[in-house]
Amino acid sequence: MLVTHLSLTDYRNYARAEVALRPGANLFVGSNGQGKTNLVEALGYLSTLGSHRVSNDQALIRSSEQAAIIRARLQHDGREVLVEVQINRSEPNRGQVNRSAVKLREVPRYFSSVLFAPEDLALVRGDPSGRRRFLDQLLFARTPRLAGVATDYERVLRQRNTLLKSARSSGLKGAQLSTLDIWDDRLVVLGSELIAERDALVARLRPFVERAYLAVAGADHSPRLSSRLSILSPINGDDELAEVDEGASPSRWGSPFQRHEIETEFRVALARVRRQELERGVTLSGPHRDDILFQLNGLPAKGYASHGESWSFALALKLASADLLRTDSSSGDPVVILDDVFAELDQARRARLAAAVADYEQVLITAAVFGDVPADLTAHTVRIASGTIVDEPSDD
Repeated sequence: MLVTHLSLTDYRNYARAEVALRPGANLFVGSNGQGKTNLVEALGYLSTLGSHRVSNDQALIRSSEQAAIIRARLQHDGREVLVEVQINRSEPNRGQVNRSAVKLREVPRYFSSVLFAPEDLALVRGDPSGRRRFLDQLLFARTPRLAGVATDYERVLRQRNTLLKSARSSGLKGAQLSTLDIWDDRLVVLGSELIAERDALVARLRPFVERAYLAVAGADHSPRLSSRLSILSPINGDDELAEVDEGASPSRWGSPFQRHEIETEFRVALARVRRQELERGVTLSGPHRDDILFQLNGLPAKGYASHGESWSFALALKLASADLLRTDSSSGDPVVILDDVFAELDQARRARLAAAVADYEQVLITAAVFGDVPADLTAHTVRIASGTIVDEPSDD
């Protein structure tokens, strides 16, 4: 898959931008704050319907404007498709494919990308929510139908939490108890599907992470990842999975959990924490509280890995995602996006990363300093200054 042209209107600091892109490596160079990351952020939005930098879409719209437009011309197997998203301040966002309106959630079906940025260090060192988001983005890219399952689960979760809050303030009555049982059934059915799919994805991803870590780190530190499921774990006072030692960890290094196992354990977990849930007015078990355990050399990467090891693990997760998508997808390679990554790496890791992405159909790179990027990735360079394309790649 290739992006042949990117067009932005009133997006971030761009009143308008038109950028032609080439197969292979495309490098965007500019001082910090000039707008180079905004270009790749826009493309990342098309494949995930979200930004890797902010959670609020309003920040993506140029100041004083009411809407921003991202439009990209894509090419795969000689066929072209025009994909567009309009991000609005005061009404729902809209999507188009080949100038025809589509449901917004359909847009990512047409474009696949994997973006790595310095913020992704939080995959290793940050909160579980970031790891869940990483896993879900990859899950939905491989199986778009599951985005609808996740949306339905979130709706049921909100309804159940509302009922729990009501019960906490007024006491649980007979009718409310019956209603809670109904929401429990829906929560288990939808949540078990998500848990099973995530767990299967973790198992599928393992060998790809092992290869990618060796490729970028140049050493085998036995990287491992496994599911940590809230339905099998005690809950601490902060409503997160309690810290446990490896021997007691609700993790699994072998085959994925089966769907019927998950449904059984989910129902047991809801019964076990029912009193706590009524006291707190919140659902304490389910995929919205799960985590992934990352390990290096038999120790949790979070808290034990060095800065360089953490960077290598985070990079390996994203490279493994790209490799998995290219292996399983019928739409060819995902577009690999490296946002301001090379400045954070030493010379050896830069070279190894360049080699790891060299054979992808298209790689987009941003950098503040041209010299930070290995020469093999600089053939097509676009220079950015103050929201303006000042130097596009030549035809040579």
